[in-house]
Amino acid sequence: MTTLRLSDEAATTRLGQVVAPLLAPGEAVLLDGPLGMGKSTLARGLIRALAGPDEDVPSPTFTLVQFYQTEPPIAHFDLYRLERPEEAREIGLDEALDLGAVLIEWPERLGDDLARVLGADRLTISISEAGGARDATVSGVGAWANKIERLVEGWND
Repeated sequence: MTTLRLSDEAATTRLGQVVAPLLAPGEAVLLDGPLGMGKSTLARGLIRALAGPDEDVPSPTFTLVQFYQTEPPIAHFDLYRLERPEEAREIGLDEALDLGAVLIEWPERLGDDLARVLGADRLTISISEAGGARDATVSGVGAWANKIERLVEGWND
């Protein structure tokens, strides 16, 4: 587990840009934190790093999911409005993982057994308030346990 200081919105976007080239099919990036912490900003940075800087990246708050034909393909889920973990399957979570990678805001809506729902390869980024700035605590399991060091190297470049 590593904590990175996000001094402003540009730093939050940059973190997404650093994560993007490390992402592989079948992996999940989980964005955790209260409303207004920058989860959607980080998601936009990641998706635009894969799709191009002019890609329209709306928040999927009302549609619940947006799909992007990037390499790897990525699906951006906002699970804030889910009432039951099973609803994630109904909106295509399993298929999205089969075809590419997933980026999930509000992952706690999936329940307690994330390994069963998402598989073994997950990066969790928890964003919290930190005295006028924000801290992003990053941790990984599966393939991401070995990628954290490269993420930190990319962040420090």
